[in-house]
Amino acid sequence: MTSLPATPHKQLGLVIDLDTCVGCQACATSCKEWNAQGDSGPLTDTDPQGPDISGPWFNRIHGYEVKEQGRDDSRVVNFPRSCLHCAEPACVTVCPTGASYKRAEDGIVLVNPDTCIGCKLCSWACPYGAREYDYTQGVMKKCTLCIDRIYNTHLEPEDQVPACVKACPTGARHFGDLGDSTSAVSLLVKERGGFDLLPEMGYKPTNKYLPPRARKESYAAGIEPLPKSDGSVMEKLFSWADQLLSHSKASATANPQDQSGKLEG
Repeated sequence: MTSLPATPHKQLGLVIDLDTCVGCQACATSCKEWNAQGDSGPLTDTDPQGPDISGPWFNRIHGYEVKEQGRDDSRVVNFPRSCLHCAEPACVTVCPTGASYKRAEDGIVLVNPDTCIGCKLCSWACPYGAREYDYTQGVMKKCTLCIDRIYNTHLEPEDQVPACVKACPTGARHFGDLGDSTSAVSLLVKERGGFDLLPEMGYKPTNKYLPPRARKESYAAGIEPLPKSDGSVMEKLFSWADQLLSHSKASATANPQDQSGKLEG
């Protein structure tokens, strides 16, 4: 079986904000697009443009309907799921060939497709469902944190982040060194009360989730009141037009006319 390196000082990972994630799938599709040409083996699809888009995905988004404590109504929480690059990953220690490994320099967990035999032991060991079996190539694949982007000095600094982070339209995904307690991502986790997924399993995931914020109280009717009249010329014009149209509609309803006699045979 494969042994783990000494705990790296640098722990690159993601912080995902469940409060601002809207479930748009931009992270999943950008990940798929980038890694279709990416490192550690491309993501293959048998019919990528057809109705069946089956194949391995590094990032999947689930939606859950939840209720907040003390409220009767519910809300939808979108939950992105990918490899958490654990500090003590069972998917690595269970690998019989050493194909699944954890990098000592930055803590990223990867799979070497050249030595992977497709036994699927890592997928059974991972409680997060982060491993994807590629039936075309017969090997296991997973999130690489876009190592071919984050260390690519030919890219602009703002592009040297994972594709999912770059694509997120709401800024719900954050990338950085979670091994550094003074980094922006570590401070964000501390400020928002970030948490591990399934901490009771003892795998110490690097990636963290930020909980949804409590919603503010809405108006009793659920609709914000209209603003008060400001007496402007445009408002008076629209008010006059509304009265005119309402009167015309009421008259037509009260005095319907039979037009059947005017139809030509």
